[in-house]
Amino acid sequence: MEIAERKLPSLATALPGPKAREIVERDRKSVSPSYTRDYPLVAKTGRGAIVEDVDGNTFLDFAAGIAVVATGHCHPRVVAAIQKQASELIHMSSTDFYYPGMVELAERLAAIAAGKGAKRVYYGNSGTEATEAAMKLARYHTRRDKFIAFHGCFHGRTMGALSLTASKAVQRKRFGPLLAGVFHAPYPDTYRGAYGVRPEHAAADALAFIESELFKRIVDPEDVAAIFIEPIQGEGGYVVAPPEFLQALERLCRKYGILLVVDEVQSGMGRTGKWWASEHAGIEPDMICTAKGIASGLPLGAVIAKAEVMDWQPGSHASTFGANPVAVAASLATLDLLEHSLIENAARMGEFLFARMSGWPERHKIVGDVRGKGLMIGVEFVRDQKTKQRAPELRNRVIDAAFRRGLLVLGAGENSMRLAPPLVIDEEQADFAVRTLDACIGEIEKSL
Repeated sequence: MEIAERKLPSLATALPGPKAREIVERDRKSVSPSYTRDYPLVAKTGRGAIVEDVDGNTFLDFAAGIAVVATGHCHPRVVAAIQKQASELIHMSSTDFYYPGMVELAERLAAIAAGKGAKRVYYGNSGTEATEAAMKLARYHTRRDKFIAFHGCFHGRTMGALSLTASKAVQRKRFGPLLAGVFHAPYPDTYRGAYGVRPEHAAADALAFIESELFKRIVDPEDVAAIFIEPIQGEGGYVVAPPEFLQALERLCRKYGILLVVDEVQSGMGRTGKWWASEHAGIEPDMICTAKGIASGLPLGAVIAKAEVMDWQPGSHASTFGANPVAVAASLATLDLLEHSLIENAARMGEFLFARMSGWPERHKIVGDVRGKGLMIGVEFVRDQKTKQRAPELRNRVIDAAFRRGLLVLGAGENSMRLAPPLVIDEEQADFAVRTLDACIGEIEKSL
């Protein structure tokens, strides 16, 4: 059977297999040790939501390259677009010249951004580059130099983006001094609360911290260029900001002339059942940062900004490889597929998964919370549901057990597991994933 026809895993060897073990050993000797790997998957090929490793084992992929391959691995229409473009023009620097695909993609991205006003688009190669561009543009446009981000956020690893990032200390350790003028506020976590208490007041507490603490004691709001927020935190644990919080944050920004920058790098491109996770709150950000699922695996990032905000002059900022013609072709094909059926499928499959998983905290003593939107679902593991003591070691055991059964999932935050499959999954695959994780959790609970 061809891998393209497979919908569920098939394991031919013990994991990892002999070829995989050899690659892992070579990797240890030659590749930077800074990369994190949850388990020894050594991928060879992929089609749809199925990945085959070097030993012939096939896995159901509910990680999607960290939410990157939105249209699945090697979608035929994306592959065809890449091949066609590669045969015509591989590179033309958008810094120096023009070409049609760059303009067409900008027009389409502007059309799907919230709000009726005109938009303009800047291109880079990744989410962190989008963040860096948004930071520079915010300073340029407002002539202000301060930023606010949130605890648990992840906006990238380059120095400016890292200054915003507040997910894990290891990501910042020994890289200081970071960019000055960045301040952090509690994220409105409705499971744990903004301060680890009063989860029902998480949104109000987070807003009060910004106005009553930051703006009164630490930074004048008229010095703040932008507030950066993930509508659903990715690396932070798939924590969902309440709609009323995002709406209030938008009003706060308008009150003080601060730009609202929404980081949709992981949550955008249809993953939540809408083009953007922020659409669920009905807000209109000044800028949207996007990457990951935008080009089905090719490196591309973008900032979509209100036209009056993107007012910098030629030479202010640029990228040699941003809007690479091949990546743009992949993105245009990706948008076609998302628009035609995959965003709708993400919403439908997300409802299917939540219907099966929402009762886990009642059925499983180590599951504290199940949350998310569409195909961006987080499961938080705890030692005790009353104290909400975090249980990263139990989360890790579940992830490893799932791998041993042919299901690929990843961790997020300190003690959460993320489900971020390609948007092409069907009900049979979703059912397999739920049943597999349910069995893994039950098995681990019995051992406690």
